Amino acid sequence: MMAASLLRRDKKSTAAHLKADLKRTDNSSGLRQLQELLDSVLNPERGSDPEALEWCKWLLAGGDGFDEFCRTVRSYDNATLCGLVWTANFVAYRCRTCGISPCMSLCAECFNNGDHTGHDFNMFRSQAGGACDCGDGNVMRESGFCSRHRLKTGENVPSVPRDLLLMSEMVLPRFIITIIQYLRDGYTEPESAADRDLQKVLQQLEPHISFLEELTKMGGAMRTVLTKILTNQQTFKELSMGQEENVYAKRNYEKYLSALKSSGLVSVEEKGAGGAGAGATDTPAGAGALSLLGATAAASLEDSNKEEDQDGLQGVGQRKRVKLSSSTKDPSIMDTLKHKCFLEELLFWTIKYEFPQKMVTFLLNMLPDQDYKITFTKTFVQHYAFIMKTLMKSHESDTMSNRIVHISVQLFSNEELARHVTEECQLLDIMVTVLLYMMESCLIKSELQDEENNRHVVVNCGEALLKNNTYWPLVSDFINILSHQSVAKRFLEDHSLLLLWMSFVSFFQGMNLNKRELNEHVEFESQTYYAAFAAELEACAQPMWGLLTHCKVKETQEYTKTVVRYCLETLQMWFDAIGFVDEPSLNQLTFHLPLHRYYAMFLSKGVKCQGLDLDSLLPDQEMLMKIMVHPLQIQASLSEIHSNMWVRNGLQIKGQAMTYVQSHFCNSMIDPDIYLLQVCASRLDPDYFISSVFERFKVVDLLTMASQHQNAVLDSEQERPMLEGALTFLVILSSLRIHLGMSDDEILRAEMVSQLCMNDRTHSSLLDLIPENPNPKSGVVPGSCSFEEMLSAVADFKAPVFEPGGSMQQGMYTPKAEVWEKEFDPIMVILRTVYRRDVQSAMDRYAAFLKQSGVHTGNPWPPYKERTPLHPCYKGLVRLLHCKTLHIVIFTLLYKIWMDHQNMSEHVLCMVLYLIELGLDNQVQDDKVEEEPCIEEHCHDSWFPGTSLLSNLHHVINFVRVRVPETAPEVERKRERERERETPPSTSSESTTFGQNLREAQVFSLVAERRRKFQEIINRSNHEASQAVRPKSSSSRWLPPGSPPQLVTEILEIRESMLSLLVKLHQKLSAKQNSLSLSWLAEVDPAHHAHGDGLTAIERILAKASARSRHSKRCLQEICGKVCPPIPPKKNSPGDKKSMDKEERRQRARERQQKLLAEFASRQKSFMETAMDVESPETDAVMDVGSAEPLDSEVLYDCVICGQSGPSTEDRPTGLVVLLQASSVLGHRCRSDTPKRLPTTDEEHIYPEDTCGATNDVRLSLMQRYFKDSSCLQSVSVGWDGGVYVQTCGHTLHIDCHKSYMESLRNDQVLQGFSVDKGEFTCPLCRQFANSVLPCRPGRGIETPAWHAPSNKSMSTLVKEVEDLQEQLGIFPAESNLSKEMESVIKDIKNTTQKKYMDYGKNPGSPDNDFLFMYSVARTNLELELVHRGGNLCSGGASAAAKRSCLNQLFHVLAMHMRLYSIDSAYNPWTRLTQSTYSRETEFCDDERPEVPMLFRDVPSLLIIFILTMPQPLRKEHFTCVVKVLYSLQYTQALAALSIRFSREERLAWSNTGAAKKNMPNSDKSWESLLGHVISELTKAKDVYDTNSEEALMLSSSVWSPQSIEFTLQQFCLPFLRLSCLLQHHLYGDSLPGCQVEEEFSLLTGCLSLAGSVQSSGSMSSAACLEWNLNAFDLINQWCSEVIALSSSPSQQSVSLLVQDPQWAAPRLLHLPDNYNTIFQYYHRKSCTSCGKTPKDPALCLVCGAFVCLKGHCCKQQGVCECVLHSQHCGAATGIFLLVNASVIIIIRGHRFCLWGSVYLDAHGEEDRDLRRGKPLYLCEERYRVLEQQWVSHTFDHINKRWGPHYNGL
Repeated sequence: MMAASLLRRDKKSTAAHLKADLKRTDNSSGLRQLQELLDSVLNPERGSDPEALEWCKWLLAGGDGFDEFCRTVRSYDNATLCGLVWTANFVAYRCRTCGISPCMSLCAECFNNGDHTGHDFNMFRSQAGGACDCGDGNVMRESGFCSRHRLKTGENVPSVPRDLLLMSEMVLPRFIITIIQYLRDGYTEPESAADRDLQKVLQQLEPHISFLEELTKMGGAMRTVLTKILTNQQTFKELSMGQEENVYAKRNYEKYLSALKSSGLVSVEEKGAGGAGAGATDTPAGAGALSLLGATAAASLEDSNKEEDQDGLQGVGQRKRVKLSSSTKDPSIMDTLKHKCFLEELLFWTIKYEFPQKMVTFLLNMLPDQDYKITFTKTFVQHYAFIMKTLMKSHESDTMSNRIVHISVQLFSNEELARHVTEECQLLDIMVTVLLYMMESCLIKSELQDEENNRHVVVNCGEALLKNNTYWPLVSDFINILSHQSVAKRFLEDHSLLLLWMSFVSFFQGMNLNKRELNEHVEFESQTYYAAFAAELEACAQPMWGLLTHCKVKETQEYTKTVVRYCLETLQMWFDAIGFVDEPSLNQLTFHLPLHRYYAMFLSKGVKCQGLDLDSLLPDQEMLMKIMVHPLQIQASLSEIHSNMWVRNGLQIKGQAMTYVQSHFCNSMIDPDIYLLQVCASRLDPDYFISSVFERFKVVDLLTMASQHQNAVLDSEQERPMLEGALTFLVILSSLRIHLGMSDDEILRAEMVSQLCMNDRTHSSLLDLIPENPNPKSGVVPGSCSFEEMLSAVADFKAPVFEPGGSMQQGMYTPKAEVWEKEFDPIMVILRTVYRRDVQSAMDRYAAFLKQSGVHTGNPWPPYKERTPLHPCYKGLVRLLHCKTLHIVIFTLLYKIWMDHQNMSEHVLCMVLYLIELGLDNQVQDDKVEEEPCIEEHCHDSWFPGTSLLSNLHHVINFVRVRVPETAPEVERKRERERERETPPSTSSESTTFGQNLREAQVFSLVAERRRKFQEIINRSNHEASQAVRPKSSSSRWLPPGSPPQLVTEILEIRESMLSLLVKLHQKLSAKQNSLSLSWLAEVDPAHHAHGDGLTAIERILAKASARSRHSKRCLQEICGKVCPPIPPKKNSPGDKKSMDKEERRQRARERQQKLLAEFASRQKSFMETAMDVESPETDAVMDVGSAEPLDSEVLYDCVICGQSGPSTEDRPTGLVVLLQASSVLGHRCRSDTPKRLPTTDEEHIYPEDTCGATNDVRLSLMQRYFKDSSCLQSVSVGWDGGVYVQTCGHTLHIDCHKSYMESLRNDQVLQGFSVDKGEFTCPLCRQFANSVLPCRPGRGIETPAWHAPSNKSMSTLVKEVEDLQEQLGIFPAESNLSKEMESVIKDIKNTTQKKYMDYGKNPGSPDNDFLFMYSVARTNLELELVHRGGNLCSGGASAAAKRSCLNQLFHVLAMHMRLYSIDSAYNPWTRLTQSTYSRETEFCDDERPEVPMLFRDVPSLLIIFILTMPQPLRKEHFTCVVKVLYSLQYTQALAALSIRFSREERLAWSNTGAAKKNMPNSDKSWESLLGHVISELTKAKDVYDTNSEEALMLSSSVWSPQSIEFTLQQFCLPFLRLSCLLQHHLYGDSLPGCQVEEEFSLLTGCLSLAGSVQSSGSMSSAACLEWNLNAFDLINQWCSEVIALSSSPSQQSVSLLVQDPQWAAPRLLHLPDNYNTIFQYYHRKSCTSCGKTPKDPALCLVCGAFVCLKGHCCKQQGVCECVLHSQHCGAATGIFLLVNASVIIIIRGHRFCLWGSVYLDAHGEEDRDLRRGKPLYLCEERYRVLEQQWVSHTFDHINKRWGPHYNGL
């Protein structure tokens, strides 16, 4: 065969040969050869093999290299779009300023190359994946294009030469069919393979699809070829079915057909042949009854059957699913598919395989090609129903949803395309049908209203479809296309579609029905309400908002009318279906009424924007009455839920009530509901409406004048909250103007004010809390200019500050003063609060404001706020406030409150007054208010003459007939009266008047009133019916069987009007008899009364009434004139008495509580003063507690556990609570003051070599190379890295008490943030974190004066004494509790740090090693204290940073431990410091290495060694002697180090000067002579000066003056002096006076008594402080000779140790860039150093800049993740990491970690954890300083509270 021979040749020449053949005009032989070659190469039966891919690459390139071919093709790229496709978690940008579509997104590259300064953009992590829209003018404005896509590149690209892509056109069709054949082969139906191996098939195909993807990236030219191939129907036909002889292809094609069939789809050909039956053959018997929609898949049937069985098991028989008969227009939408080209079949398999990521990316990568885009969109729409079916069956519906949206959002965001598809492919029909079909799969019978005969079906919120939000991809597509005006108009014009949509919406009407549990608590709280609320918001409300945006102008009136008409029709059908007449069924509640809300929102929009007349859109009265019932039921139920009447339904019912008003839902739920009720109220009879309200709220029985009543439906404790609820609802109803005439800006302002009044808010939470129109195209986008302007108008910004506790504050907005004064609206606050406590919070803040501004000091009442005027359409709403029913209720309540009836409250009065005031401010225009009083005769039937509130206010009511229980006080009083009058009633004159008045006594029954009105409206024509309804008495209607005492009718004498009751209430509230004098009325000014309590409110109302009506004014004057003391209401009901006692008892209890609190506060204060005094220097050392007593008495300690006070003894030692922690802070110090910068480009680096830790390590290892180990280990300190720092809170406890405390902690199983097994605990008193106890030494605190006294002994005597003291052997302390404890503390100290930080010697574990570690602990603590004091001692002793120090105790513990090692006198450095010894040159003949020369040794280390190894307590004179001797050594070292920095000439000059001064008196105290001597001595050693002469020249460009030399020497000696001074301060309690920085040297030398007489600092000479005990020059000679001796020996390298510099700058964290984006862009894609992948959670160490993986498994070592490892290595177990993807900082401390917060805040001073909002972030310097401060002062453990264990997993 020819193919075989071709296969054997190398690919390159074959490809070239074939290409040449094919270029000829007669290319048949070439074609034949190519086909044969491809037949064998791409043989699908061979499985996938890499060889085939190689062949394809060579063939495409036609003889060139493939990479070269790619480059050539790219040069012909004519694409103007970016089109970069990304998958989930990719970081992209969205700019609202540039976007036309809300879904617009840009890749980082295009974003950074475009100009978006000042735009409203954010960075986001892609949820579902997406593609870059740069260059696409349909989706974004051209101004936002990046520099690459701004140029229309397509125009100047040359056309593609024909032969370049010739091979591609031939080879690729075969390549693609191979892929399709694989997919056909590999697909198995889910039934056959349990663990579907789809993934395996896909893995094998991975390289093929990646190859296709590579091709798409070659640019426009290649994409055109691919599009041609993918959409060519001819090629598809030839290749897809297979030619006759090809058996494989035939079989393969059959597999495809069967896959189609098993998907419940039929190809068009088979449609006729009863394909519909195919699905029904294997249906189980039970499902026969369900009529199927078209030929649905058998699989979905089985699903439904499975569900039925499960339901059956649960015993909920009636909750079976309901299937509807087909309501859709065209069943073929659901089940016909025909594939005519590769693209269509590829998409089919993509869906079948549940959208594999690779395929999706390939299909999307092709989109920049316009032809492809159109064909693909059509194909996608054609498969839409199939997608939905696959999605419903999928187990991975989440991932699949994301991938679907990834595709659809690219297609449907483009209006042009969406319109095209809508016109050509019926996109809208398909979407609505598919959604309907989807929801029909989970319908159940509704049980609302008439449970048995209910014909309505609703979705079952418990189904996976709703619970998992499976429907969201389809709904989001629908919302997306509705945002295009042209598409939305088609939808609104197509009436059959609208009807379909209404039936879809009605599936949600009344879903998730709650039934009130009356007996016991529900066993299982269902959480289905989440699903229900999400479904209504996403599937109903958002499409509604989408449609509403297109109904904004007059031209679109018709649309609104149509929608409203269909809403009403559907509502009517719904009422019929649920069997609703006029009463809602008891104890049922659904929050979901989308039909009502559609109706309400279109009404509102029509009136507000389109100038429609409201009445033209309203139904008849009867329908309005029906419509009002369910929304009103919800309002009443809200009140019931808050009154704990639904408590047996569990917490979830409260959750529903809260979600209903929550900011994301309120404008789609409660706002439309209240608006609808307002519309009903403005059109229905007000008396009917008001009585309905009180009946729904179940408080009718309460509204009686009688002092006792029976309520059949409420318990007495529920009456008050329900009454408050009803009144509050009426106030909201009559005062809310959101849909009744407020402009959008006013609404925004009101929303903003109400949120800010509840609490100060951050910018982002405010954005979140303000209900925005859910449709993104609505105009008021959060963050838009109107939002920002409004915010700056109503609020002040409070910049983020630190609270002393260290808690982080965000930048907050707080209301301006004038907002509190004029705009605070408690009604809006009540409407918008999710938690009731927020209302209280708003009132408290309001009270605080009034107090602060001096307006009102008491407890203010909610202020009354004027309302915006009503839109003329809604004027009828005012009639609510002017109806007799409401006035009767108001009168009754005023009377009850005055009479102190039970269940009245301040809130009730407040709301009643609010209603009166609203009525006074909103008069009904049309009736003239009659000023003259009415003639009495009119008043038989009703309480009040008219409906106007003004005239009714002063109407006096004389008698009222009430029904009361027989036991009520009213009956008693009547009986008394009867007894008083023995005469027969008929003759008595007064009884006749009584009888006359009786005729006028009013009966008032809300229920009867409401029934009457309802009947009136229903039977307007039918007169008899209205007669038939007899008003029944209010209480008799609900009389439960066997009820308590019978009701009797009584008549009460009242003789009050509303005005008189108000005046009496004013007297009652103010507790003064004549609180309102006559003169009061004259001088009142209503403006003054805006803020205040109840008195103010009443005064304001009376003032308004008298201002508006002369008659009221007259009546008021009469009432006030009568000032007769009102008879206090008789307290003869036991209930009243009880309530009074209750009040008194409460009052007393309150007083007791206050007293207790005050006492507690004072105690606490005194404790704080004693225990927490940080500032005052007296308590600096805890030991001073005893300083008040005579000094020789022992120190007493208080134990914070047992509370006893006493000395610390050998047997029962006391200890300090301490925290030991390893620290590397000192090691991270550098020479320079400026911190290192964090690298943000590849060029920048951080070099760690110049840190203190590194320098000291190098020094020690250099010494160990040349000198004797034991001597090396005494010549330096370690502990710069990993040193142990000891800090205390200053509290003491008995060590045995501590042990029992630890025991109790261990048994206490409560989760603590610390590990008791590691010895961690919190101080029992101040709760500070600690992990050890440091024993206090028995005896006196600070040494007695005898030890202090300055001595007159000569220097040499002292030197001798010190030597003797050192000779004393360490006395081994007797075994006692104290010594045991000291040993255990030493053990703790050693366990605190890691092993590597303790073993520096050549033989680990040797005493020398131990010795080094011990004195280094002391050194570390001294150095750290210095750092905390700011690096010097200028601030003196009162530095707060020096906290309570425990150095004294620590020294004693260490000293005791170090006395165990005596220093061999032969090697004692003291002798070498103080005696001139014979030269030891003989030593060098031994093998042994020399000792470290004195000039190389670290002087502070020597000081600490001497002090710790001498017997304690040490006399101060000896201490001073040691310091003096060491100062001369330090000084000599300074001279030597300085001399090395000179140039050769300078050295010569200075040595001559020195030689000249040598013979002068006091020459040993002049630095010139000493310097000269040092130089001349060291010149003898050959290497000292030669090695670095070149460098020296570089260094000393400046000339040394005597002043600069003096300054350098002082600076060199300062660190030593500071340490000595600090040590003296701790050992002897010397104070540290503060001073200026320049005076520090002289001050310190003075404190240490080095300077005989302190001169002024300016002339202070460092040499003057020297005191030599033998000839200075001899001693220097001796020290120098040790160095000179080295130069001839092997260890000459070590001479460089002479160069040292003891000064270090304060430790600093890295310097961070200002803008967070700089860090993010560089690090979030940076790959991990160990595995080369991009880490999921990259982190940065802020101490050293290391890039580490958080939780990354790639970098784990022995089960420890990288961040923890790094924290051990870099900070001795303290790590500070910035998490790059979250912008937060996390602290690792040992085995615990905590989230610290963020140092990057946005423009509004807020953190953005996890970069959720993606706004630009900027460094907050203060926060960063605080972080650094906590790191340096080691206070992370104390300040951060939320620690948790990390188990090495970070």
